[in-house]
Amino acid sequence: MKKVLIILTIYALTLCHIAVAVEKRVEVKGKQLISEAPDFTLNTPTEFRLVHSSSAEYPQRSSLTRVYLFVKEKNKQVEELLTVEIAERTNPQAEPIAVPPLKPLSEERMYSKGSVRKEERAIDYLVQGMAWNPAAPSLQPIVKAGVRIPAHWVLHGQFLYVYDVDRAVLIRYSKDVNSFGLKVSEKTESWNKASITGNEKKALETFQKNFMDMVDSITLKKP
Repeated sequence: MKKVLIILTIYALTLCHIAVAVEKRVEVKGKQLISEAPDFTLNTPTEFRLVHSSSAEYPQRSSLTRVYLFVKEKNKQVEELLTVEIAERTNPQAEPIAVPPLKPLSEERMYSKGSVRKEERAIDYLVQGMAWNPAAPSLQPIVKAGVRIPAHWVLHGQFLYVYDVDRAVLIRYSKDVNSFGLKVSEKTESWNKASITGNEKKALETFQKNFMDMVDSITLKKP
């Protein structure tokens, strides 16, 4: 039996020629994100609005991935971005769904990594510094919706868990470093883990608290 190693990557999905629009099964109400399938909720650091949703099938991996893009904007420019990706096993005869480990874009700017348990499930997470790329195919649905994406440094957190044998969830949250109300540097070395200080460190501490609050707020049904 072929093992289902799911593709939880928005980049692969948006480049896939069979990506299609998807019915709304994930939504936000105020500062709460609600998913119908699989059934879970979490509290978000701010109020987001949905700008795009799509799905793509991967027959060779017996899986389907749904993606939802949420933004918080100011003056038609993204300040915060929330991505929800849900992978589902499409062939019940295939082996249970599996996920790859989370990896940072750069070890120098990975600030934390770990795992917590909720309702007998392991939730892996990491926090890192990175930059938005407005030309990235994964972000074009936001651009087409009329919202500008600045080429700024952002703080980025993601967490991943297997919900059950058929489904897994990856959530990514990022925030423009210029939206913390602090004067911060745009220099790469200012955001390196070994040397981060001053306002950059203050922004990171605020982001990490908000991100971990979001992780801790997840409610899941018992298996």
